[in-house]
Amino acid sequence: MPGVKLPALILLACLALALAGCGDDDDPSTESTTSTTTEASPEPPQKKPKVTVPNGPPPKQLETEDLVEGSGVEAKAGDEVTVQYVGVNYRSGKEFDASWDRGEPFPFQLGAGMVIPGWDQGVAGMKEGGRRELIIPPQLAYGEAGSPPAIPPNETLIFVVDLVAVK
Repeated sequence: MPGVKLPALILLACLALALAGCGDDDDPSTESTTSTTTEASPEPPQKKPKVTVPNGPPPKQLETEDLVEGSGVEAKAGDEVTVQYVGVNYRSGKEFDASWDRGEPFPFQLGAGMVIPGWDQGVAGMKEGGRRELIIPPQLAYGEAGSPPAIPPNETLIFVVDLVAVK
């Protein structure tokens, strides 16, 4: 499982850096430098999320929920966005796709019809560094045709999307 090793190494490196910054230095100038650098740029979550299917029937309209609110540039139609995502079938709870597993984020032009309509609508308004859950009804996903074999006809989809960059 080569994909598991890189996130583990990144996590260990982050922990080592955090521990290296811990000490008993009482110099106040060190503290102000540290707080300034942590606010410099938005950092998207670095770990593949677990997607949970809600109880009850699927919604009839697009539902979005910001799990982590970003602090960077806001995505709007016409922007090229780069995202990491996980997709799950609502009925089965089974994961059908994840950019995380390929080890590289997915770029697309927002609002240009390059992705399903639920993505164009659901990613718009996100800010860099954010993580958003999208619950997309069939008419904004793959509809009656589905996308066999992974996505059956008339399937509601759940995505957790991390907005990595906006250009």
